[in-house]
Amino acid sequence: MPRFSVIVPAYKVQAYLPACLESVLSQSYEDLELIVVDDRSPDACGEIADEFAARDPRVRTAHLARNKGLGPARNAGISEATGDYLVFLDGDDTLTPHALRAIADRLKETGEPDVLLYDHALAPWSGETVRNAFTGQLTEQGPAPFLLEDRPGLLRAPTAAWNKAYRREFVESGGFAFPPGHHADTPWTCAVLMTAESIATLDRVCVHHRQHRRSRALGTAGHFDVFDQYDRVFAHVDSRPELARWRPVLFRRMVDDLWAVFAGRDRLPRGSRAEFLRRARDHHRAHRTPGRPVPVRSWLRHKVIQLGLYRTYRVVDLARRLKQRATRPVVRLAKALRAAALRLHYRVQLRLPLREDRAVFAAYGGRGHGCNPGALEEAFRTFAPHIRTAWIARPEHHHTIPTATLRLRPGTAAYWTALARSKYLVNNTDFDRRLVKRPGQVLVQTQHGTPLKHMGLDLRERPAAAGDLDFDEMLSGVDQWDHLLSPNRHTTLTWERVFPGGYTVLPYGYPRNDVFQRATSDDVRRLRESLGIPAGSVAILYAPTHRDYRRTQRTTLDLDRLLRRLGPRFVVLARAHHRHGGPLVSPATGRIIDVSDHPSVESLCLASDALVTDYSSLMFDYANLDRPIVIHADDREAYEAARGTYFDLRSFAPGAVARSEDELTDIFATGHWHGSRSTQLRSAFRERFCPYDDGRAAERVVRHVVLGETELPPVIPLAERHPVPSAAAALDRFPLATVPLPATGTPVTETH
Repeated sequence: MPRFSVIVPAYKVQAYLPACLESVLSQSYEDLELIVVDDRSPDACGEIADEFAARDPRVRTAHLARNKGLGPARNAGISEATGDYLVFLDGDDTLTPHALRAIADRLKETGEPDVLLYDHALAPWSGETVRNAFTGQLTEQGPAPFLLEDRPGLLRAPTAAWNKAYRREFVESGGFAFPPGHHADTPWTCAVLMTAESIATLDRVCVHHRQHRRSRALGTAGHFDVFDQYDRVFAHVDSRPELARWRPVLFRRMVDDLWAVFAGRDRLPRGSRAEFLRRARDHHRAHRTPGRPVPVRSWLRHKVIQLGLYRTYRVVDLARRLKQRATRPVVRLAKALRAAALRLHYRVQLRLPLREDRAVFAAYGGRGHGCNPGALEEAFRTFAPHIRTAWIARPEHHHTIPTATLRLRPGTAAYWTALARSKYLVNNTDFDRRLVKRPGQVLVQTQHGTPLKHMGLDLRERPAAAGDLDFDEMLSGVDQWDHLLSPNRHTTLTWERVFPGGYTVLPYGYPRNDVFQRATSDDVRRLRESLGIPAGSVAILYAPTHRDYRRTQRTTLDLDRLLRRLGPRFVVLARAHHRHGGPLVSPATGRIIDVSDHPSVESLCLASDALVTDYSSLMFDYANLDRPIVIHADDREAYEAARGTYFDLRSFAPGAVARSEDELTDIFATGHWHGSRSTQLRSAFRERFCPYDDGRAAERVVRHVVLGETELPPVIPLAERHPVPSAAAALDRFPLATVPLPATGTPVTETH
């Protein structure tokens, strides 16, 4: 019995059907059967299906005696299916590479749910792909599988049948079938989701849904079919009293769908809109479920449909369009006048003398005070107190800026004045692309990490990671750099190749790491108390990096389960990447402390006893503390395919490497995380990547760039550096960690 039964109805798609079938048969996961249902197509669909069946034994065809439509054709495929899970695909759509493997892995991971929802992208005729707007509903964070009650928003997501996998026994036992009609997916999807006892999601594009240049013409009956389908939806709810709680959600969905058909362009034939609205009014009355207030943004559409106000709608719609036409030029004019005034202001400031005693700083495109620019700003005030400093940040980050530093908002007149007249410009990314670098200005580019993943020009071969990066604009920014910081030889060689320019590399170390050599045990104690880390605990800082190949980020590591297995003396500081879009665990409870919004990652490093990460450059900084580092890389192939790395972490790791959650647990349970082998790996890693970070990097930069000194403080050798020890290192022994062995069930206990 195959794992998947992929059902493909085919009708008038002869130009696309071969690509559709090839996308299924070329999947890396081969445990499947492909059932092609020829819905009495007048073109060559039937012949194409037979050719594929003759070529591959996994393909079976079913030829219907007459054309029945999409829903009945799918039902015919279901009757022929023998797989564990049903997967539907339209004849002009395609599966993305490795989609079935990802679906199979997620099904296994979530305990064989009744329904698995995955993402899709629209593939217009023009060639680009546009990802589903409801991707946020497919987050893999939180418990899985779950019930619809846990995520009721799924009932308002697209009702397509081809973005889900269905357990075949669940479909058969529930008696689910597609009705005839154009909107047949609506009653199917609603019934399946409301009835399912276990649901899971997969945040991955698995289907490319084709959009044709010319939509398939639908008659009036095709568009009016939506009424019959919602009658079926509510009939199903009425037949099962336990589903009555879903009526308000379904009612709102019905109104939204009716409005989409009514108000959409070219959705209804000319002259039928008034009739459609009358029927919509009747359905509103028939299925209305009182008790839930209508959202303000939906109030007008509900009223129009509830009362059948066709003439009122036309008047309101006309007034709305006239208002838009009238106000749009005014808004555009106001914005244009403001922009012109700021451009004029900037040009005037560019003609005024430079202020030799001014320096302006920024980090991460307007975020708060921190990273290398933050450490340099403090060093400016310490070693060059005659320089007045300013920091550019969005208003929500102004609280992180020291009181002695002027606060600037991007896009204001003061902002442009600072960029035009400050002698020193310091950033870890590029400044505004409209910056005109004047003779006499000194731009210090600090960057923000040792490169493990591909950067700069190397991203030309990685379009998924490059996104909308303009390489010409990037190189224009590089041409403005005077100095570029580097913490090691690997970084210097990489920067010079991927950011070619006429700047001077300063191999002085990263200023943000100076604190690791200056901090004391009292500082560590205060930081741990402020974070709520219990005394005597081992604090693991978990800081995964961003995945370019995922639109919404998630971690495959179950932190709750990890801590349950390790025992009560371990805690996790969960640090999400700033592009993650939220905390790693929500809500963070018990021994998981969410530190995603903490302004200083250096403080988190000092407070922790070990780092667990994947491909984050934080590992290079953390190595300066000479504390254990564990790599958790369970998606190495996918990450390297999307982003690329400059060396293989497995061959030059800073510590133990785990390929799964079980291996990570075992590394901590057996003590390998702080054992002799891990210490040897970390020592070699430090020698290669931490030669200059001795606590005086910021001082060297200021003395050279600002004060013009040539005799700089010498670099302290690694053997003579003594970073502050972790809190756990002061314990007589490390806490116990107990993990049941899968084979014997005997616990593994490790002590220091």
